[in-house]
Amino acid sequence: MEWLVDTLRQYPELAIFLTLGLGYFIGKQKFGKFSLGAVTGTLLAGVVIGQLNITISPNVKAVFFLMFLFAVGYGVGPQFFRGLKSDGLSQVFFAVILCLACLFSTYLAALLLGFPLGSAAGLLSGACTISAVIGVATDTINQLAISSEQKAAYINQIPVAYAVTYIFGTAGSAWFLASVGPKLLGVDLPAECKELEQKMGAGQPEPGVISAYTRLAARAYQLTNPSLVGKTVADFEAHFSPHRVFVERVRQGGKILDPPAEFVLQGGDVLALGSTRAALVEIEKDIGPEVDDRELLDFPAEILDVVVTNKAVAGKTLKEIAESDAGRQGRGVFLRKLVRGGHEMPLTLGTVVDRGDVLTIAGAQPDVERAAKLLGYADRATDMTDMVFVGFGILLGGLIGALSLKVGKVPLSLSTSGGALIAGLVFGWLRAVHPTFGRIPSPALWVMNNVGLTTFIAVVGISAGPGFVAGLKQHGVLLFFAGIFITLMPFVVGIFVGKYFFKMHPAIILGACAGARTTTAALGAIQDAAQSKTPALGYTVTYAVGNTLLIIWGVVIVLMLG
Repeated sequence: MEWLVDTLRQYPELAIFLTLGLGYFIGKQKFGKFSLGAVTGTLLAGVVIGQLNITISPNVKAVFFLMFLFAVGYGVGPQFFRGLKSDGLSQVFFAVILCLACLFSTYLAALLLGFPLGSAAGLLSGACTISAVIGVATDTINQLAISSEQKAAYINQIPVAYAVTYIFGTAGSAWFLASVGPKLLGVDLPAECKELEQKMGAGQPEPGVISAYTRLAARAYQLTNPSLVGKTVADFEAHFSPHRVFVERVRQGGKILDPPAEFVLQGGDVLALGSTRAALVEIEKDIGPEVDDRELLDFPAEILDVVVTNKAVAGKTLKEIAESDAGRQGRGVFLRKLVRGGHEMPLTLGTVVDRGDVLTIAGAQPDVERAAKLLGYADRATDMTDMVFVGFGILLGGLIGALSLKVGKVPLSLSTSGGALIAGLVFGWLRAVHPTFGRIPSPALWVMNNVGLTTFIAVVGISAGPGFVAGLKQHGVLLFFAGIFITLMPFVVGIFVGKYFFKMHPAIILGACAGARTTTAALGAIQDAAQSKTPALGYTVTYAVGNTLLIIWGVVIVLMLG
């Protein structure tokens, strides 16, 4: 054991990896339906390992923190700037109000209970589950005109308050919004969501979009119905409207053909039809017997993610797109999924498609390729990250953040961390508008987001370890109850502001509360309670705004109390 301790002190980089391994192991352990998560698990592991008095250069955590913040901005950039449009401004203002409630709840708790500014920053970070506040608050404390000893004391207070309040900040948010939120709104949440889906057109048999909601299939049928013999392919497909049924290939006279719209079908032809499984089961009695023709059905099909960049499509509902020229040119293509900001949106006729959305489309390969060009940019899977984009993006953001403006004797700046966040927002938006460059594959973005943050937290925990236990004994109980207040009060404000001032739909209000507080676990709990994905409609814009403002509050709370 003595050899291990000496080795960790001599090679502190090994202590970081030990902390990460233990942290992720602790974080994934289930206590009923609840788990601590990787961030809290890593912090606790770091605090324990920090008792060995291991010294780690602060430059290590700075590098990983910049990487994390750029990834955060990159991920939410398209939604952040979309929210600044007129149709998203109500959700932007809602998020601003809820975030201000988070800030002033923390400020009030710190004043009434006499917490020092380090504990206040930790309260904001843990109770509002915004781990990045630890980093930006630390940067701001280091800029204060106080002694190095006082700076160290404040900085060591942050992880103590964070650890005490984060668990309820996560679990309490999910419980409150899913269970108490609907009661405060006075609604039956599943019924309200079902009504909203009906208003948005879910399940209506409209041409162009009905197949988006069910599984797809390709089957072969021999044409024996006399009323369909002699019809062109176009007339055959129109005959089964509103079902979207497409003739992909035809076996006629022993030959396999790719028929154009004007091709005339003859009795005995074998047709390869593509549609939803439910539609084919319904119409097969009107065509003829199903046959097993492997050669006919062996045509190239494709499932492709497409980033929406076409201005003629962006801002329209799925119904409007289906009825437009772009929709009519989407013959043979089916929509499987719509993802915005990493979250799947409900597929209804009233769902609005925005620039930067990722549509997963499926069908015969030529049809999919044609539709991809109409919608935007085909986002094909790759394992290559555009590191030129990432490297210069973080550099540019850091340089801007390093600029400072003095107000009296206090230097104010975004800091390099705030600059990296802003750069991520801008570069993420640029990627959505011009997706031919700046690609960061999802696995790489996960590493930047998760490993970037947990490595930063590991160093924080190791560095703060020696003073952690003493701080927990001094303020532990008070911090916990203060955290409950800071977690729940903004939700109460948000629910009533959303209901009476913005007059939002109840599902949107709850989703917006989860988004503005950047708590994905709460969104999942709300959707489970609602038995619907519609709460996600209020999540993406507010998440982008909340992620930005709450991180900036790490600077503001220190300046307010310092």
